Amino acid sequence: MDNQSGQGYTLEDEPYYLPLADEVDIFMAAWAQRLPVLLKGPTGCGKTRFVEYMAHKIFRGDGADEQRLQIENPLLTVSCHEDLSATDLVGRFLLQGQETVWQDGPLTRSVRQGSICYLDEIVEARKDSTVLIHSLTDHRRILPIEKKADILEAHKNFLLVMSYNPGYQNILKDLKPSTRQRFISIEFDYPNEEEETAVIQHESGVNEDCARSLALVAIKVRNLRHHGFDEGVSTRLLVYAGQLIKSGISPSRACDVAISTAVTDDKDVQQAIAEIVKTIIPSD
Repeated sequence: MDNQSGQGYTLEDEPYYLPLADEVDIFMAAWAQRLPVLLKGPTGCGKTRFVEYMAHKIFRGDGADEQRLQIENPLLTVSCHEDLSATDLVGRFLLQGQETVWQDGPLTRSVRQGSICYLDEIVEARKDSTVLIHSLTDHRRILPIEKKADILEAHKNFLLVMSYNPGYQNILKDLKPSTRQRFISIEFDYPNEEEETAVIQHESGVNEDCARSLALVAIKVRNLRHHGFDEGVSTRLLVYAGQLIKSGISPSRACDVAISTAVTDDKDVQQAIAEIVKTIIPSD
């Protein structure tokens, strides 16, 4: 599926997610009132997995009603980028043979069917995309489709969720107050040692000792922030390292390719990370 049409998820199986605070309760309360949600946090800290987990809980969980169960894709995800326009989100007219037909974009499909639409890294999209969503985030809950001279009322189960990484963005790529103040905001950060150990162990299949070592490496690497790179290593990369180790790659080499060279191109920082790995993970 191309990046303009959005990715739909059937979510038949519950995604693994380890709650870290009250984010599940906050999201459920927002869902009950259909309040748009903004997720803020560093790359790879679990924002996308959290949305998948909540979509399953709402539409596929034990409390989901029959109408929600009939939705094929309860979650539509759009990975935003600098070329993503309002047209990509809403839809466009296409030629099919001798006819011109309308094709809904992912936002329009979500508004029609009543699902969660997740705009990942929204600040990467063009400005006309963010302006477009304003009418969906207040009491109107409508989506203007200018090319069809139509106004679409959102399904009662529609929910808009967006995410971005405030530590990564510069002032030219930030949410305007007029957009930010239309959302409730849930802040995410990396898990603590115990939580991250549990996530790494579950997701990669390595034993607890190995998972804990990787979590300790992450803590030390994150302390190197502002020394060659802006962020530390993500939980996602730690899981990758664990998966490589599980597949037979030596721990030092797995950390080299999944952590050191993945987070920075600075050779001095790579060497510093390698030294951290050497002190925490026993020699191969």
